[in-house]
Amino acid sequence: MLTHHNKVLMPLTNPQLENSYNKVIAVIESCKTKEQLEGAHFMVNNFKELYKNVGYPKALSYNLDRKLEQQLLEYQYTI
Repeated sequence: MLTHHNKVLMPLTNPQLENSYNKVIAVIESCKTKEQLEGAHFMVNNFKELYKNVGYPKALSYNLDRKLEQQLLEYQYTI
């Protein structure tokens, strides 16, 4: 799979990493409440902690942070 980051395509070669990343993105996108966003924040931190030892691309961390930030902004505009 290729991940799009700032107009650069990066290959994800580890299927477990790819699945985990996609799950975290799906959770972030599904958040509708502040409590869900807080849970997604913990999930992002867990992802970073789990995969830092295997040397995952730092762009994935950046993407997760940006996605979470965007979802938080969407939530704030809806309340």
